[in-house]
Amino acid sequence: MINKNISVKIYSINETNSSKWNNYLKNNDQACLYQLFEWQIINKSYFKHSVYNIVAESNNQIVGVLPLVSIKSKIFGHILCSMPFVNYGSSCANSTEINKKLMEYACELTNKIGAKYLEVRSQKPSVINMKESKNKISLTIKLDDDYEKLWNGFKSKHRTNIRRVYKNGITVKKGGVELLEPFYEILSKSWRDLGTPIYSIRYFKTITDYFKNDYTIFIAYKDDVPVASAFNGYYDDVVEGMWLGLDNQYRQYQPSYVLYWEMIKDACERGYKTYHLGRSSTDSGGESFKKKWNAEKKQLYWQYYLNTIDKIPNLNPSNPKYKLLIKLWRMLPLKATQIIGPLISKNIP
Repeated sequence: MINKNISVKIYSINETNSSKWNNYLKNNDQACLYQLFEWQIINKSYFKHSVYNIVAESNNQIVGVLPLVSIKSKIFGHILCSMPFVNYGSSCANSTEINKKLMEYACELTNKIGAKYLEVRSQKPSVINMKESKNKISLTIKLDDDYEKLWNGFKSKHRTNIRRVYKNGITVKKGGVELLEPFYEILSKSWRDLGTPIYSIRYFKTITDYFKNDYTIFIAYKDDVPVASAFNGYYDDVVEGMWLGLDNQYRQYQPSYVLYWEMIKDACERGYKTYHLGRSSTDSGGESFKKKWNAEKKQLYWQYYLNTIDKIPNLNPSNPKYKLLIKLWRMLPLKATQIIGPLISKNIP
């Protein structure tokens, strides 16, 4: 039975609430990187979005949290989301019943603020029968302190491909904020070629400021030229693959093989147990490539409470509605996408 004394409230952003929130997550094995309070501070201070830090309490102790971000877009309308701009989010709670209370509160909040809909990006199915989309998956590698065990578990063809890319002169450097500019340049090229508006480099700099030692940037080079890049986050014993980009001019060298392997080795050497390779669309090229690393497929659940609309929205590059816009974006000079992109991307969850 659920404790009748449980109350649900909204925490304001301050140092005390941030510490209480993160301490709760630290002691809950269901927590993930994207639920940390720092993301809400960034979403409010950098993007200027309204944020709602939903907390369930019992006897003045936190028993559940749910971060929500309110995005008001002239293009897409008013959306309430957990969590936008990152791989997923959703709630973390001591029980299913507490989780239900948090989700019911979020639905009521959607009505109260007049959002078109609530979108909850979760690793688990809905606990209150919200509508669901199952077009996204996560692929996860179980790590080992001895990375040679992972290497020996790969198919022979896969190991051959990695060796071949090394022979092609691909090397990898890892570091921190000093690698932010080459990371951003490559990611900008990659997103421009996909037709996706990029965030400002200042957004990524803000993330490095808040997460300090809990991230690493990796750059793959071909003859001293940056050709691929990745940004990983760390929480507890988990590595989160957050952003990765490839310069299409160097695609023929397949630098991602060496980049991925160097990141996997690094995670093993640092003692992490799990590596989430980021989310992918089902049956995509990304899914196929990640499976080569013996990554386990896990379903993600995009959950929806529809307030003023009747159908689950399709804010997806595969939507024919955006085909022309994507085509035009791909034609823009890189610098133009870096100037215009941040004005658009902040309103695309």
